[in-house]
Amino acid sequence: MRVARTAVVVGSGGREHALARQLAHDGVTVTVTPGNQGMPDTIGEGSIVLNPRSAEELEADLFVIGPEVPLVDGLADRLRAQGKKVVGPGAAGAQLEGSKAFMKELLAEAGVPTAQFWTFTSVEPAAARLRQLDPPYVIKTDGLAAGKGVFVTDDLDEAIRDVEEKLSGRSFGDAGLTVVIEEGLRGPECSLMALCDGTTAVACAPAQDFKRIGDGDQGPNTGGMGAYSPLPLVDDSMVSDLLDVAVVPTLQALNARDIDYRGVLYAGLMLTKNGPKVIEFNVRFGDPETQVIAPRFASDFFDVLMEVATGSLSGPPAFSSQAAVTVVLAAPNYPSTPVLGGEIRGLGATGQLADPIEGVTVFHAGTKRPDPIGPFLVSGGRVLSVTALGETLEEARAKAYLGAARIDFDGVQRREDIAALAAKEEGAR
Repeated sequence: MRVARTAVVVGSGGREHALARQLAHDGVTVTVTPGNQGMPDTIGEGSIVLNPRSAEELEADLFVIGPEVPLVDGLADRLRAQGKKVVGPGAAGAQLEGSKAFMKELLAEAGVPTAQFWTFTSVEPAAARLRQLDPPYVIKTDGLAAGKGVFVTDDLDEAIRDVEEKLSGRSFGDAGLTVVIEEGLRGPECSLMALCDGTTAVACAPAQDFKRIGDGDQGPNTGGMGAYSPLPLVDDSMVSDLLDVAVVPTLQALNARDIDYRGVLYAGLMLTKNGPKVIEFNVRFGDPETQVIAPRFASDFFDVLMEVATGSLSGPPAFSSQAAVTVVLAAPNYPSTPVLGGEIRGLGATGQLADPIEGVTVFHAGTKRPDPIGPFLVSGGRVLSVTALGETLEEARAKAYLGAARIDFDGVQRREDIAALAAKEEGAR
């Protein structure tokens, strides 16, 4: 009989729901802090419960930190100081995401290919640099901006206005008081999340997310409107190459700075005609990429994460041959100022589809339930992720959209083209 295993997942979004659900699927008792009311569930021999206390007040075999903000704030350091086993870098390593300028400097040290970049704290020199570049123009906040701090445009005047808004503090407060301008890159994107145990890095299955709010990559950037995995254009050989080009040298550069990095190194890559280049590094599981990666885990999720936390990775995890597609349902007026409070229709008592579909799971992010027996309400910009597994991307995509169509709330926003091109490419092979 297996010894009971426990884990704490820190966070409250769709990513954390996916992490908790996969751990519970493998028989783990999971506490999520603070979580949301769409998460509690019993899954086989495992379960998910909520606890509003801070992670530092809880006990478990394993702690998994979902969002970037507590990582940058040093939560992993504080938990490790208590003797706890943690998936997530300390504050020093988390600066890879906490400061884009720091990230670019480290990549230069490591020899990792990335876009040329320039850092500015005042408008005129930034505008002068933009005038010297060819479109697309890429402007990023240096600090954390919940995935919304990147502005890409072919219009020079729009680019300069964005610099003015960021540097004035009007757009993102202190996070935007330094901007990073990058050369524009073109090509398909790939999200590669690697698990690192301090010295070794192993790749998860690749995924691709969709940042813009509208079909055809139109409109402003969001935290992510959907994702799929695997990628027809990225085979195992390319994954190995991307790991060697982007992740391994970065981990070595962190080690050279005496940074013991245990957690996820998430490389956002552009596959350009001149080879892969790193667009960004995140220091945690991606959202919504986790919603398609976690359900494909074929290895025991708890065991793999425990190896990360204890510096003892034994090899790359195994993934199901099935495809996964997730479609995000967003609140009206997201990503600007989302309209909250709307009643969500189509969910049952447990927060899953009232009319279930085999292979379809609903991950909660921006939801709340003031009445324990009442309806779920919209409480955030990205409300739900509807994820489906299928034998092909086309099957997974069809099931995800069928599930998404069974959920409704006033002003719901969703993209209709998640994984459409990839499913077509897969079918042509």
